[in-house]
Amino acid sequence: MASAGKRIWGWYFFDWASQPYSTLLLTFIFAPYFAEVARARHIAEGMAPAAAGAAAQSLWGLGLGAASVVVALLAPLLGAVADGVGRRLVWIWAFSALYVAGAAGLWALTPDGGALVWALACFGLGFIGMEFATIFTNALLPALGGRDRIGEISGSGFAFGYLGGVVALAVVLLFLAESASTGRTLIGLAPVFGLDPALREGTRAVGPFTALWYLVFMLPFFLWVKEPPSPRGALHPGQALANLWRFLASLRRRPSLSAYLGSSLLYRDALNALYGFGGVYASGVLGWSIIQIGIFGVVGAVTAAAASWLGGKADRRFGPKPVIAVAILVLSAVCVVIVGMSRDSLFGAALPAGSGLPDVIFFGCGALIGGAGGVLQAASRTMMAQHTTPERATEAFGLYALSGKVTSFLAPLLIALATGLSGSQRIGIAPLIALFLAGLVLLVWVKPQGEQQAGP
Repeated sequence: MASAGKRIWGWYFFDWASQPYSTLLLTFIFAPYFAEVARARHIAEGMAPAAAGAAAQSLWGLGLGAASVVVALLAPLLGAVADGVGRRLVWIWAFSALYVAGAAGLWALTPDGGALVWALACFGLGFIGMEFATIFTNALLPALGGRDRIGEISGSGFAFGYLGGVVALAVVLLFLAESASTGRTLIGLAPVFGLDPALREGTRAVGPFTALWYLVFMLPFFLWVKEPPSPRGALHPGQALANLWRFLASLRRRPSLSAYLGSSLLYRDALNALYGFGGVYASGVLGWSIIQIGIFGVVGAVTAAAASWLGGKADRRFGPKPVIAVAILVLSAVCVVIVGMSRDSLFGAALPAGSGLPDVIFFGCGALIGGAGGVLQAASRTMMAQHTTPERATEAFGLYALSGKVTSFLAPLLIALATGLSGSQRIGIAPLIALFLAGLVLLVWVKPQGEQQAGP
């Protein structure tokens, strides 16, 4: 059996291994590349450039929303089954396979746009694998340390994960992702391994690269994180559903947990959408290249790593609730700036032609999104751990995933709707402000120290 220190480090390695799905695929490399390809396809079919950009953003929102619906529907039931049989690692293995298969399949998206639907399907498959593997890994957190330590452990895990995202993003920018105009990487090289820039093979390789990264860096997790033999046997799905129903019914007697699930339902939905559309916004509104967006990603990931580590320290000292509240306020302010800014104006005030101010401001927004987003995720994981016990953790984190995903289809769909009605990618981000602020209001009813109750 691995030592307690090795178990914690093995658990950290899941964040390191899985972070590139969010950093490389969801936000900074694949999402804007998808938007580029979809926009070009729509323009070739006769759309005006602005309408084509909005249509590309809407398509991405529909795909991300559909994958989120699957997670929302299945997460609580699978959590109840896993807690009932006392096993979690086997589920992590299974969903890791979906992660790897989905990421690897993104290679098929060629610049002509012929595989747009296939790419969305593969992305959704890998996204589902990542989300479910995260649920079962998060469920191990309450058993890693005492209540006074889990905030620091959670923050350090996110910091380590974001550091992995920075390293992975740097490798992709330096050696793989090529500029559409020059065919060269950030340091002026042709993509490695003879990949063809004309076919955007360097950028498309981000999918297989993400899959390989996960396979390699999950080894410490599977070597060092072990579950003791469980005396529990198979759990019938009907019994698991009954247990889940009893757990849900108990929420009437657990106002703090109920308020927290409602709050996190809203603000994490907004955060995930902000991650998912940040690169698409930069591409469509500011006209940034994949490499510019990648550099933007490095800035955000570095600040996320540092802020998550510091946030873990603040969490241990002050508790997760005030940390969550501050992060929400920062992210709300960022959204206001994004909605009020275009290439030519800032809150209605015209900017000089060719002004670089929007680029500087958005880089600052990226740093704040990374920092506040990392802190928010780490502190949210701690708050959920404060509301459960190690024995019921997977069921609780399944419900936590439901609270983060039950409306996750809503934020992308609201963005798609607002973008479609306004014809503006910038205004399409506006619904996120309301989601963040509504989550902040519900946080008022959450107990600062959480609550721990094994069951109904």
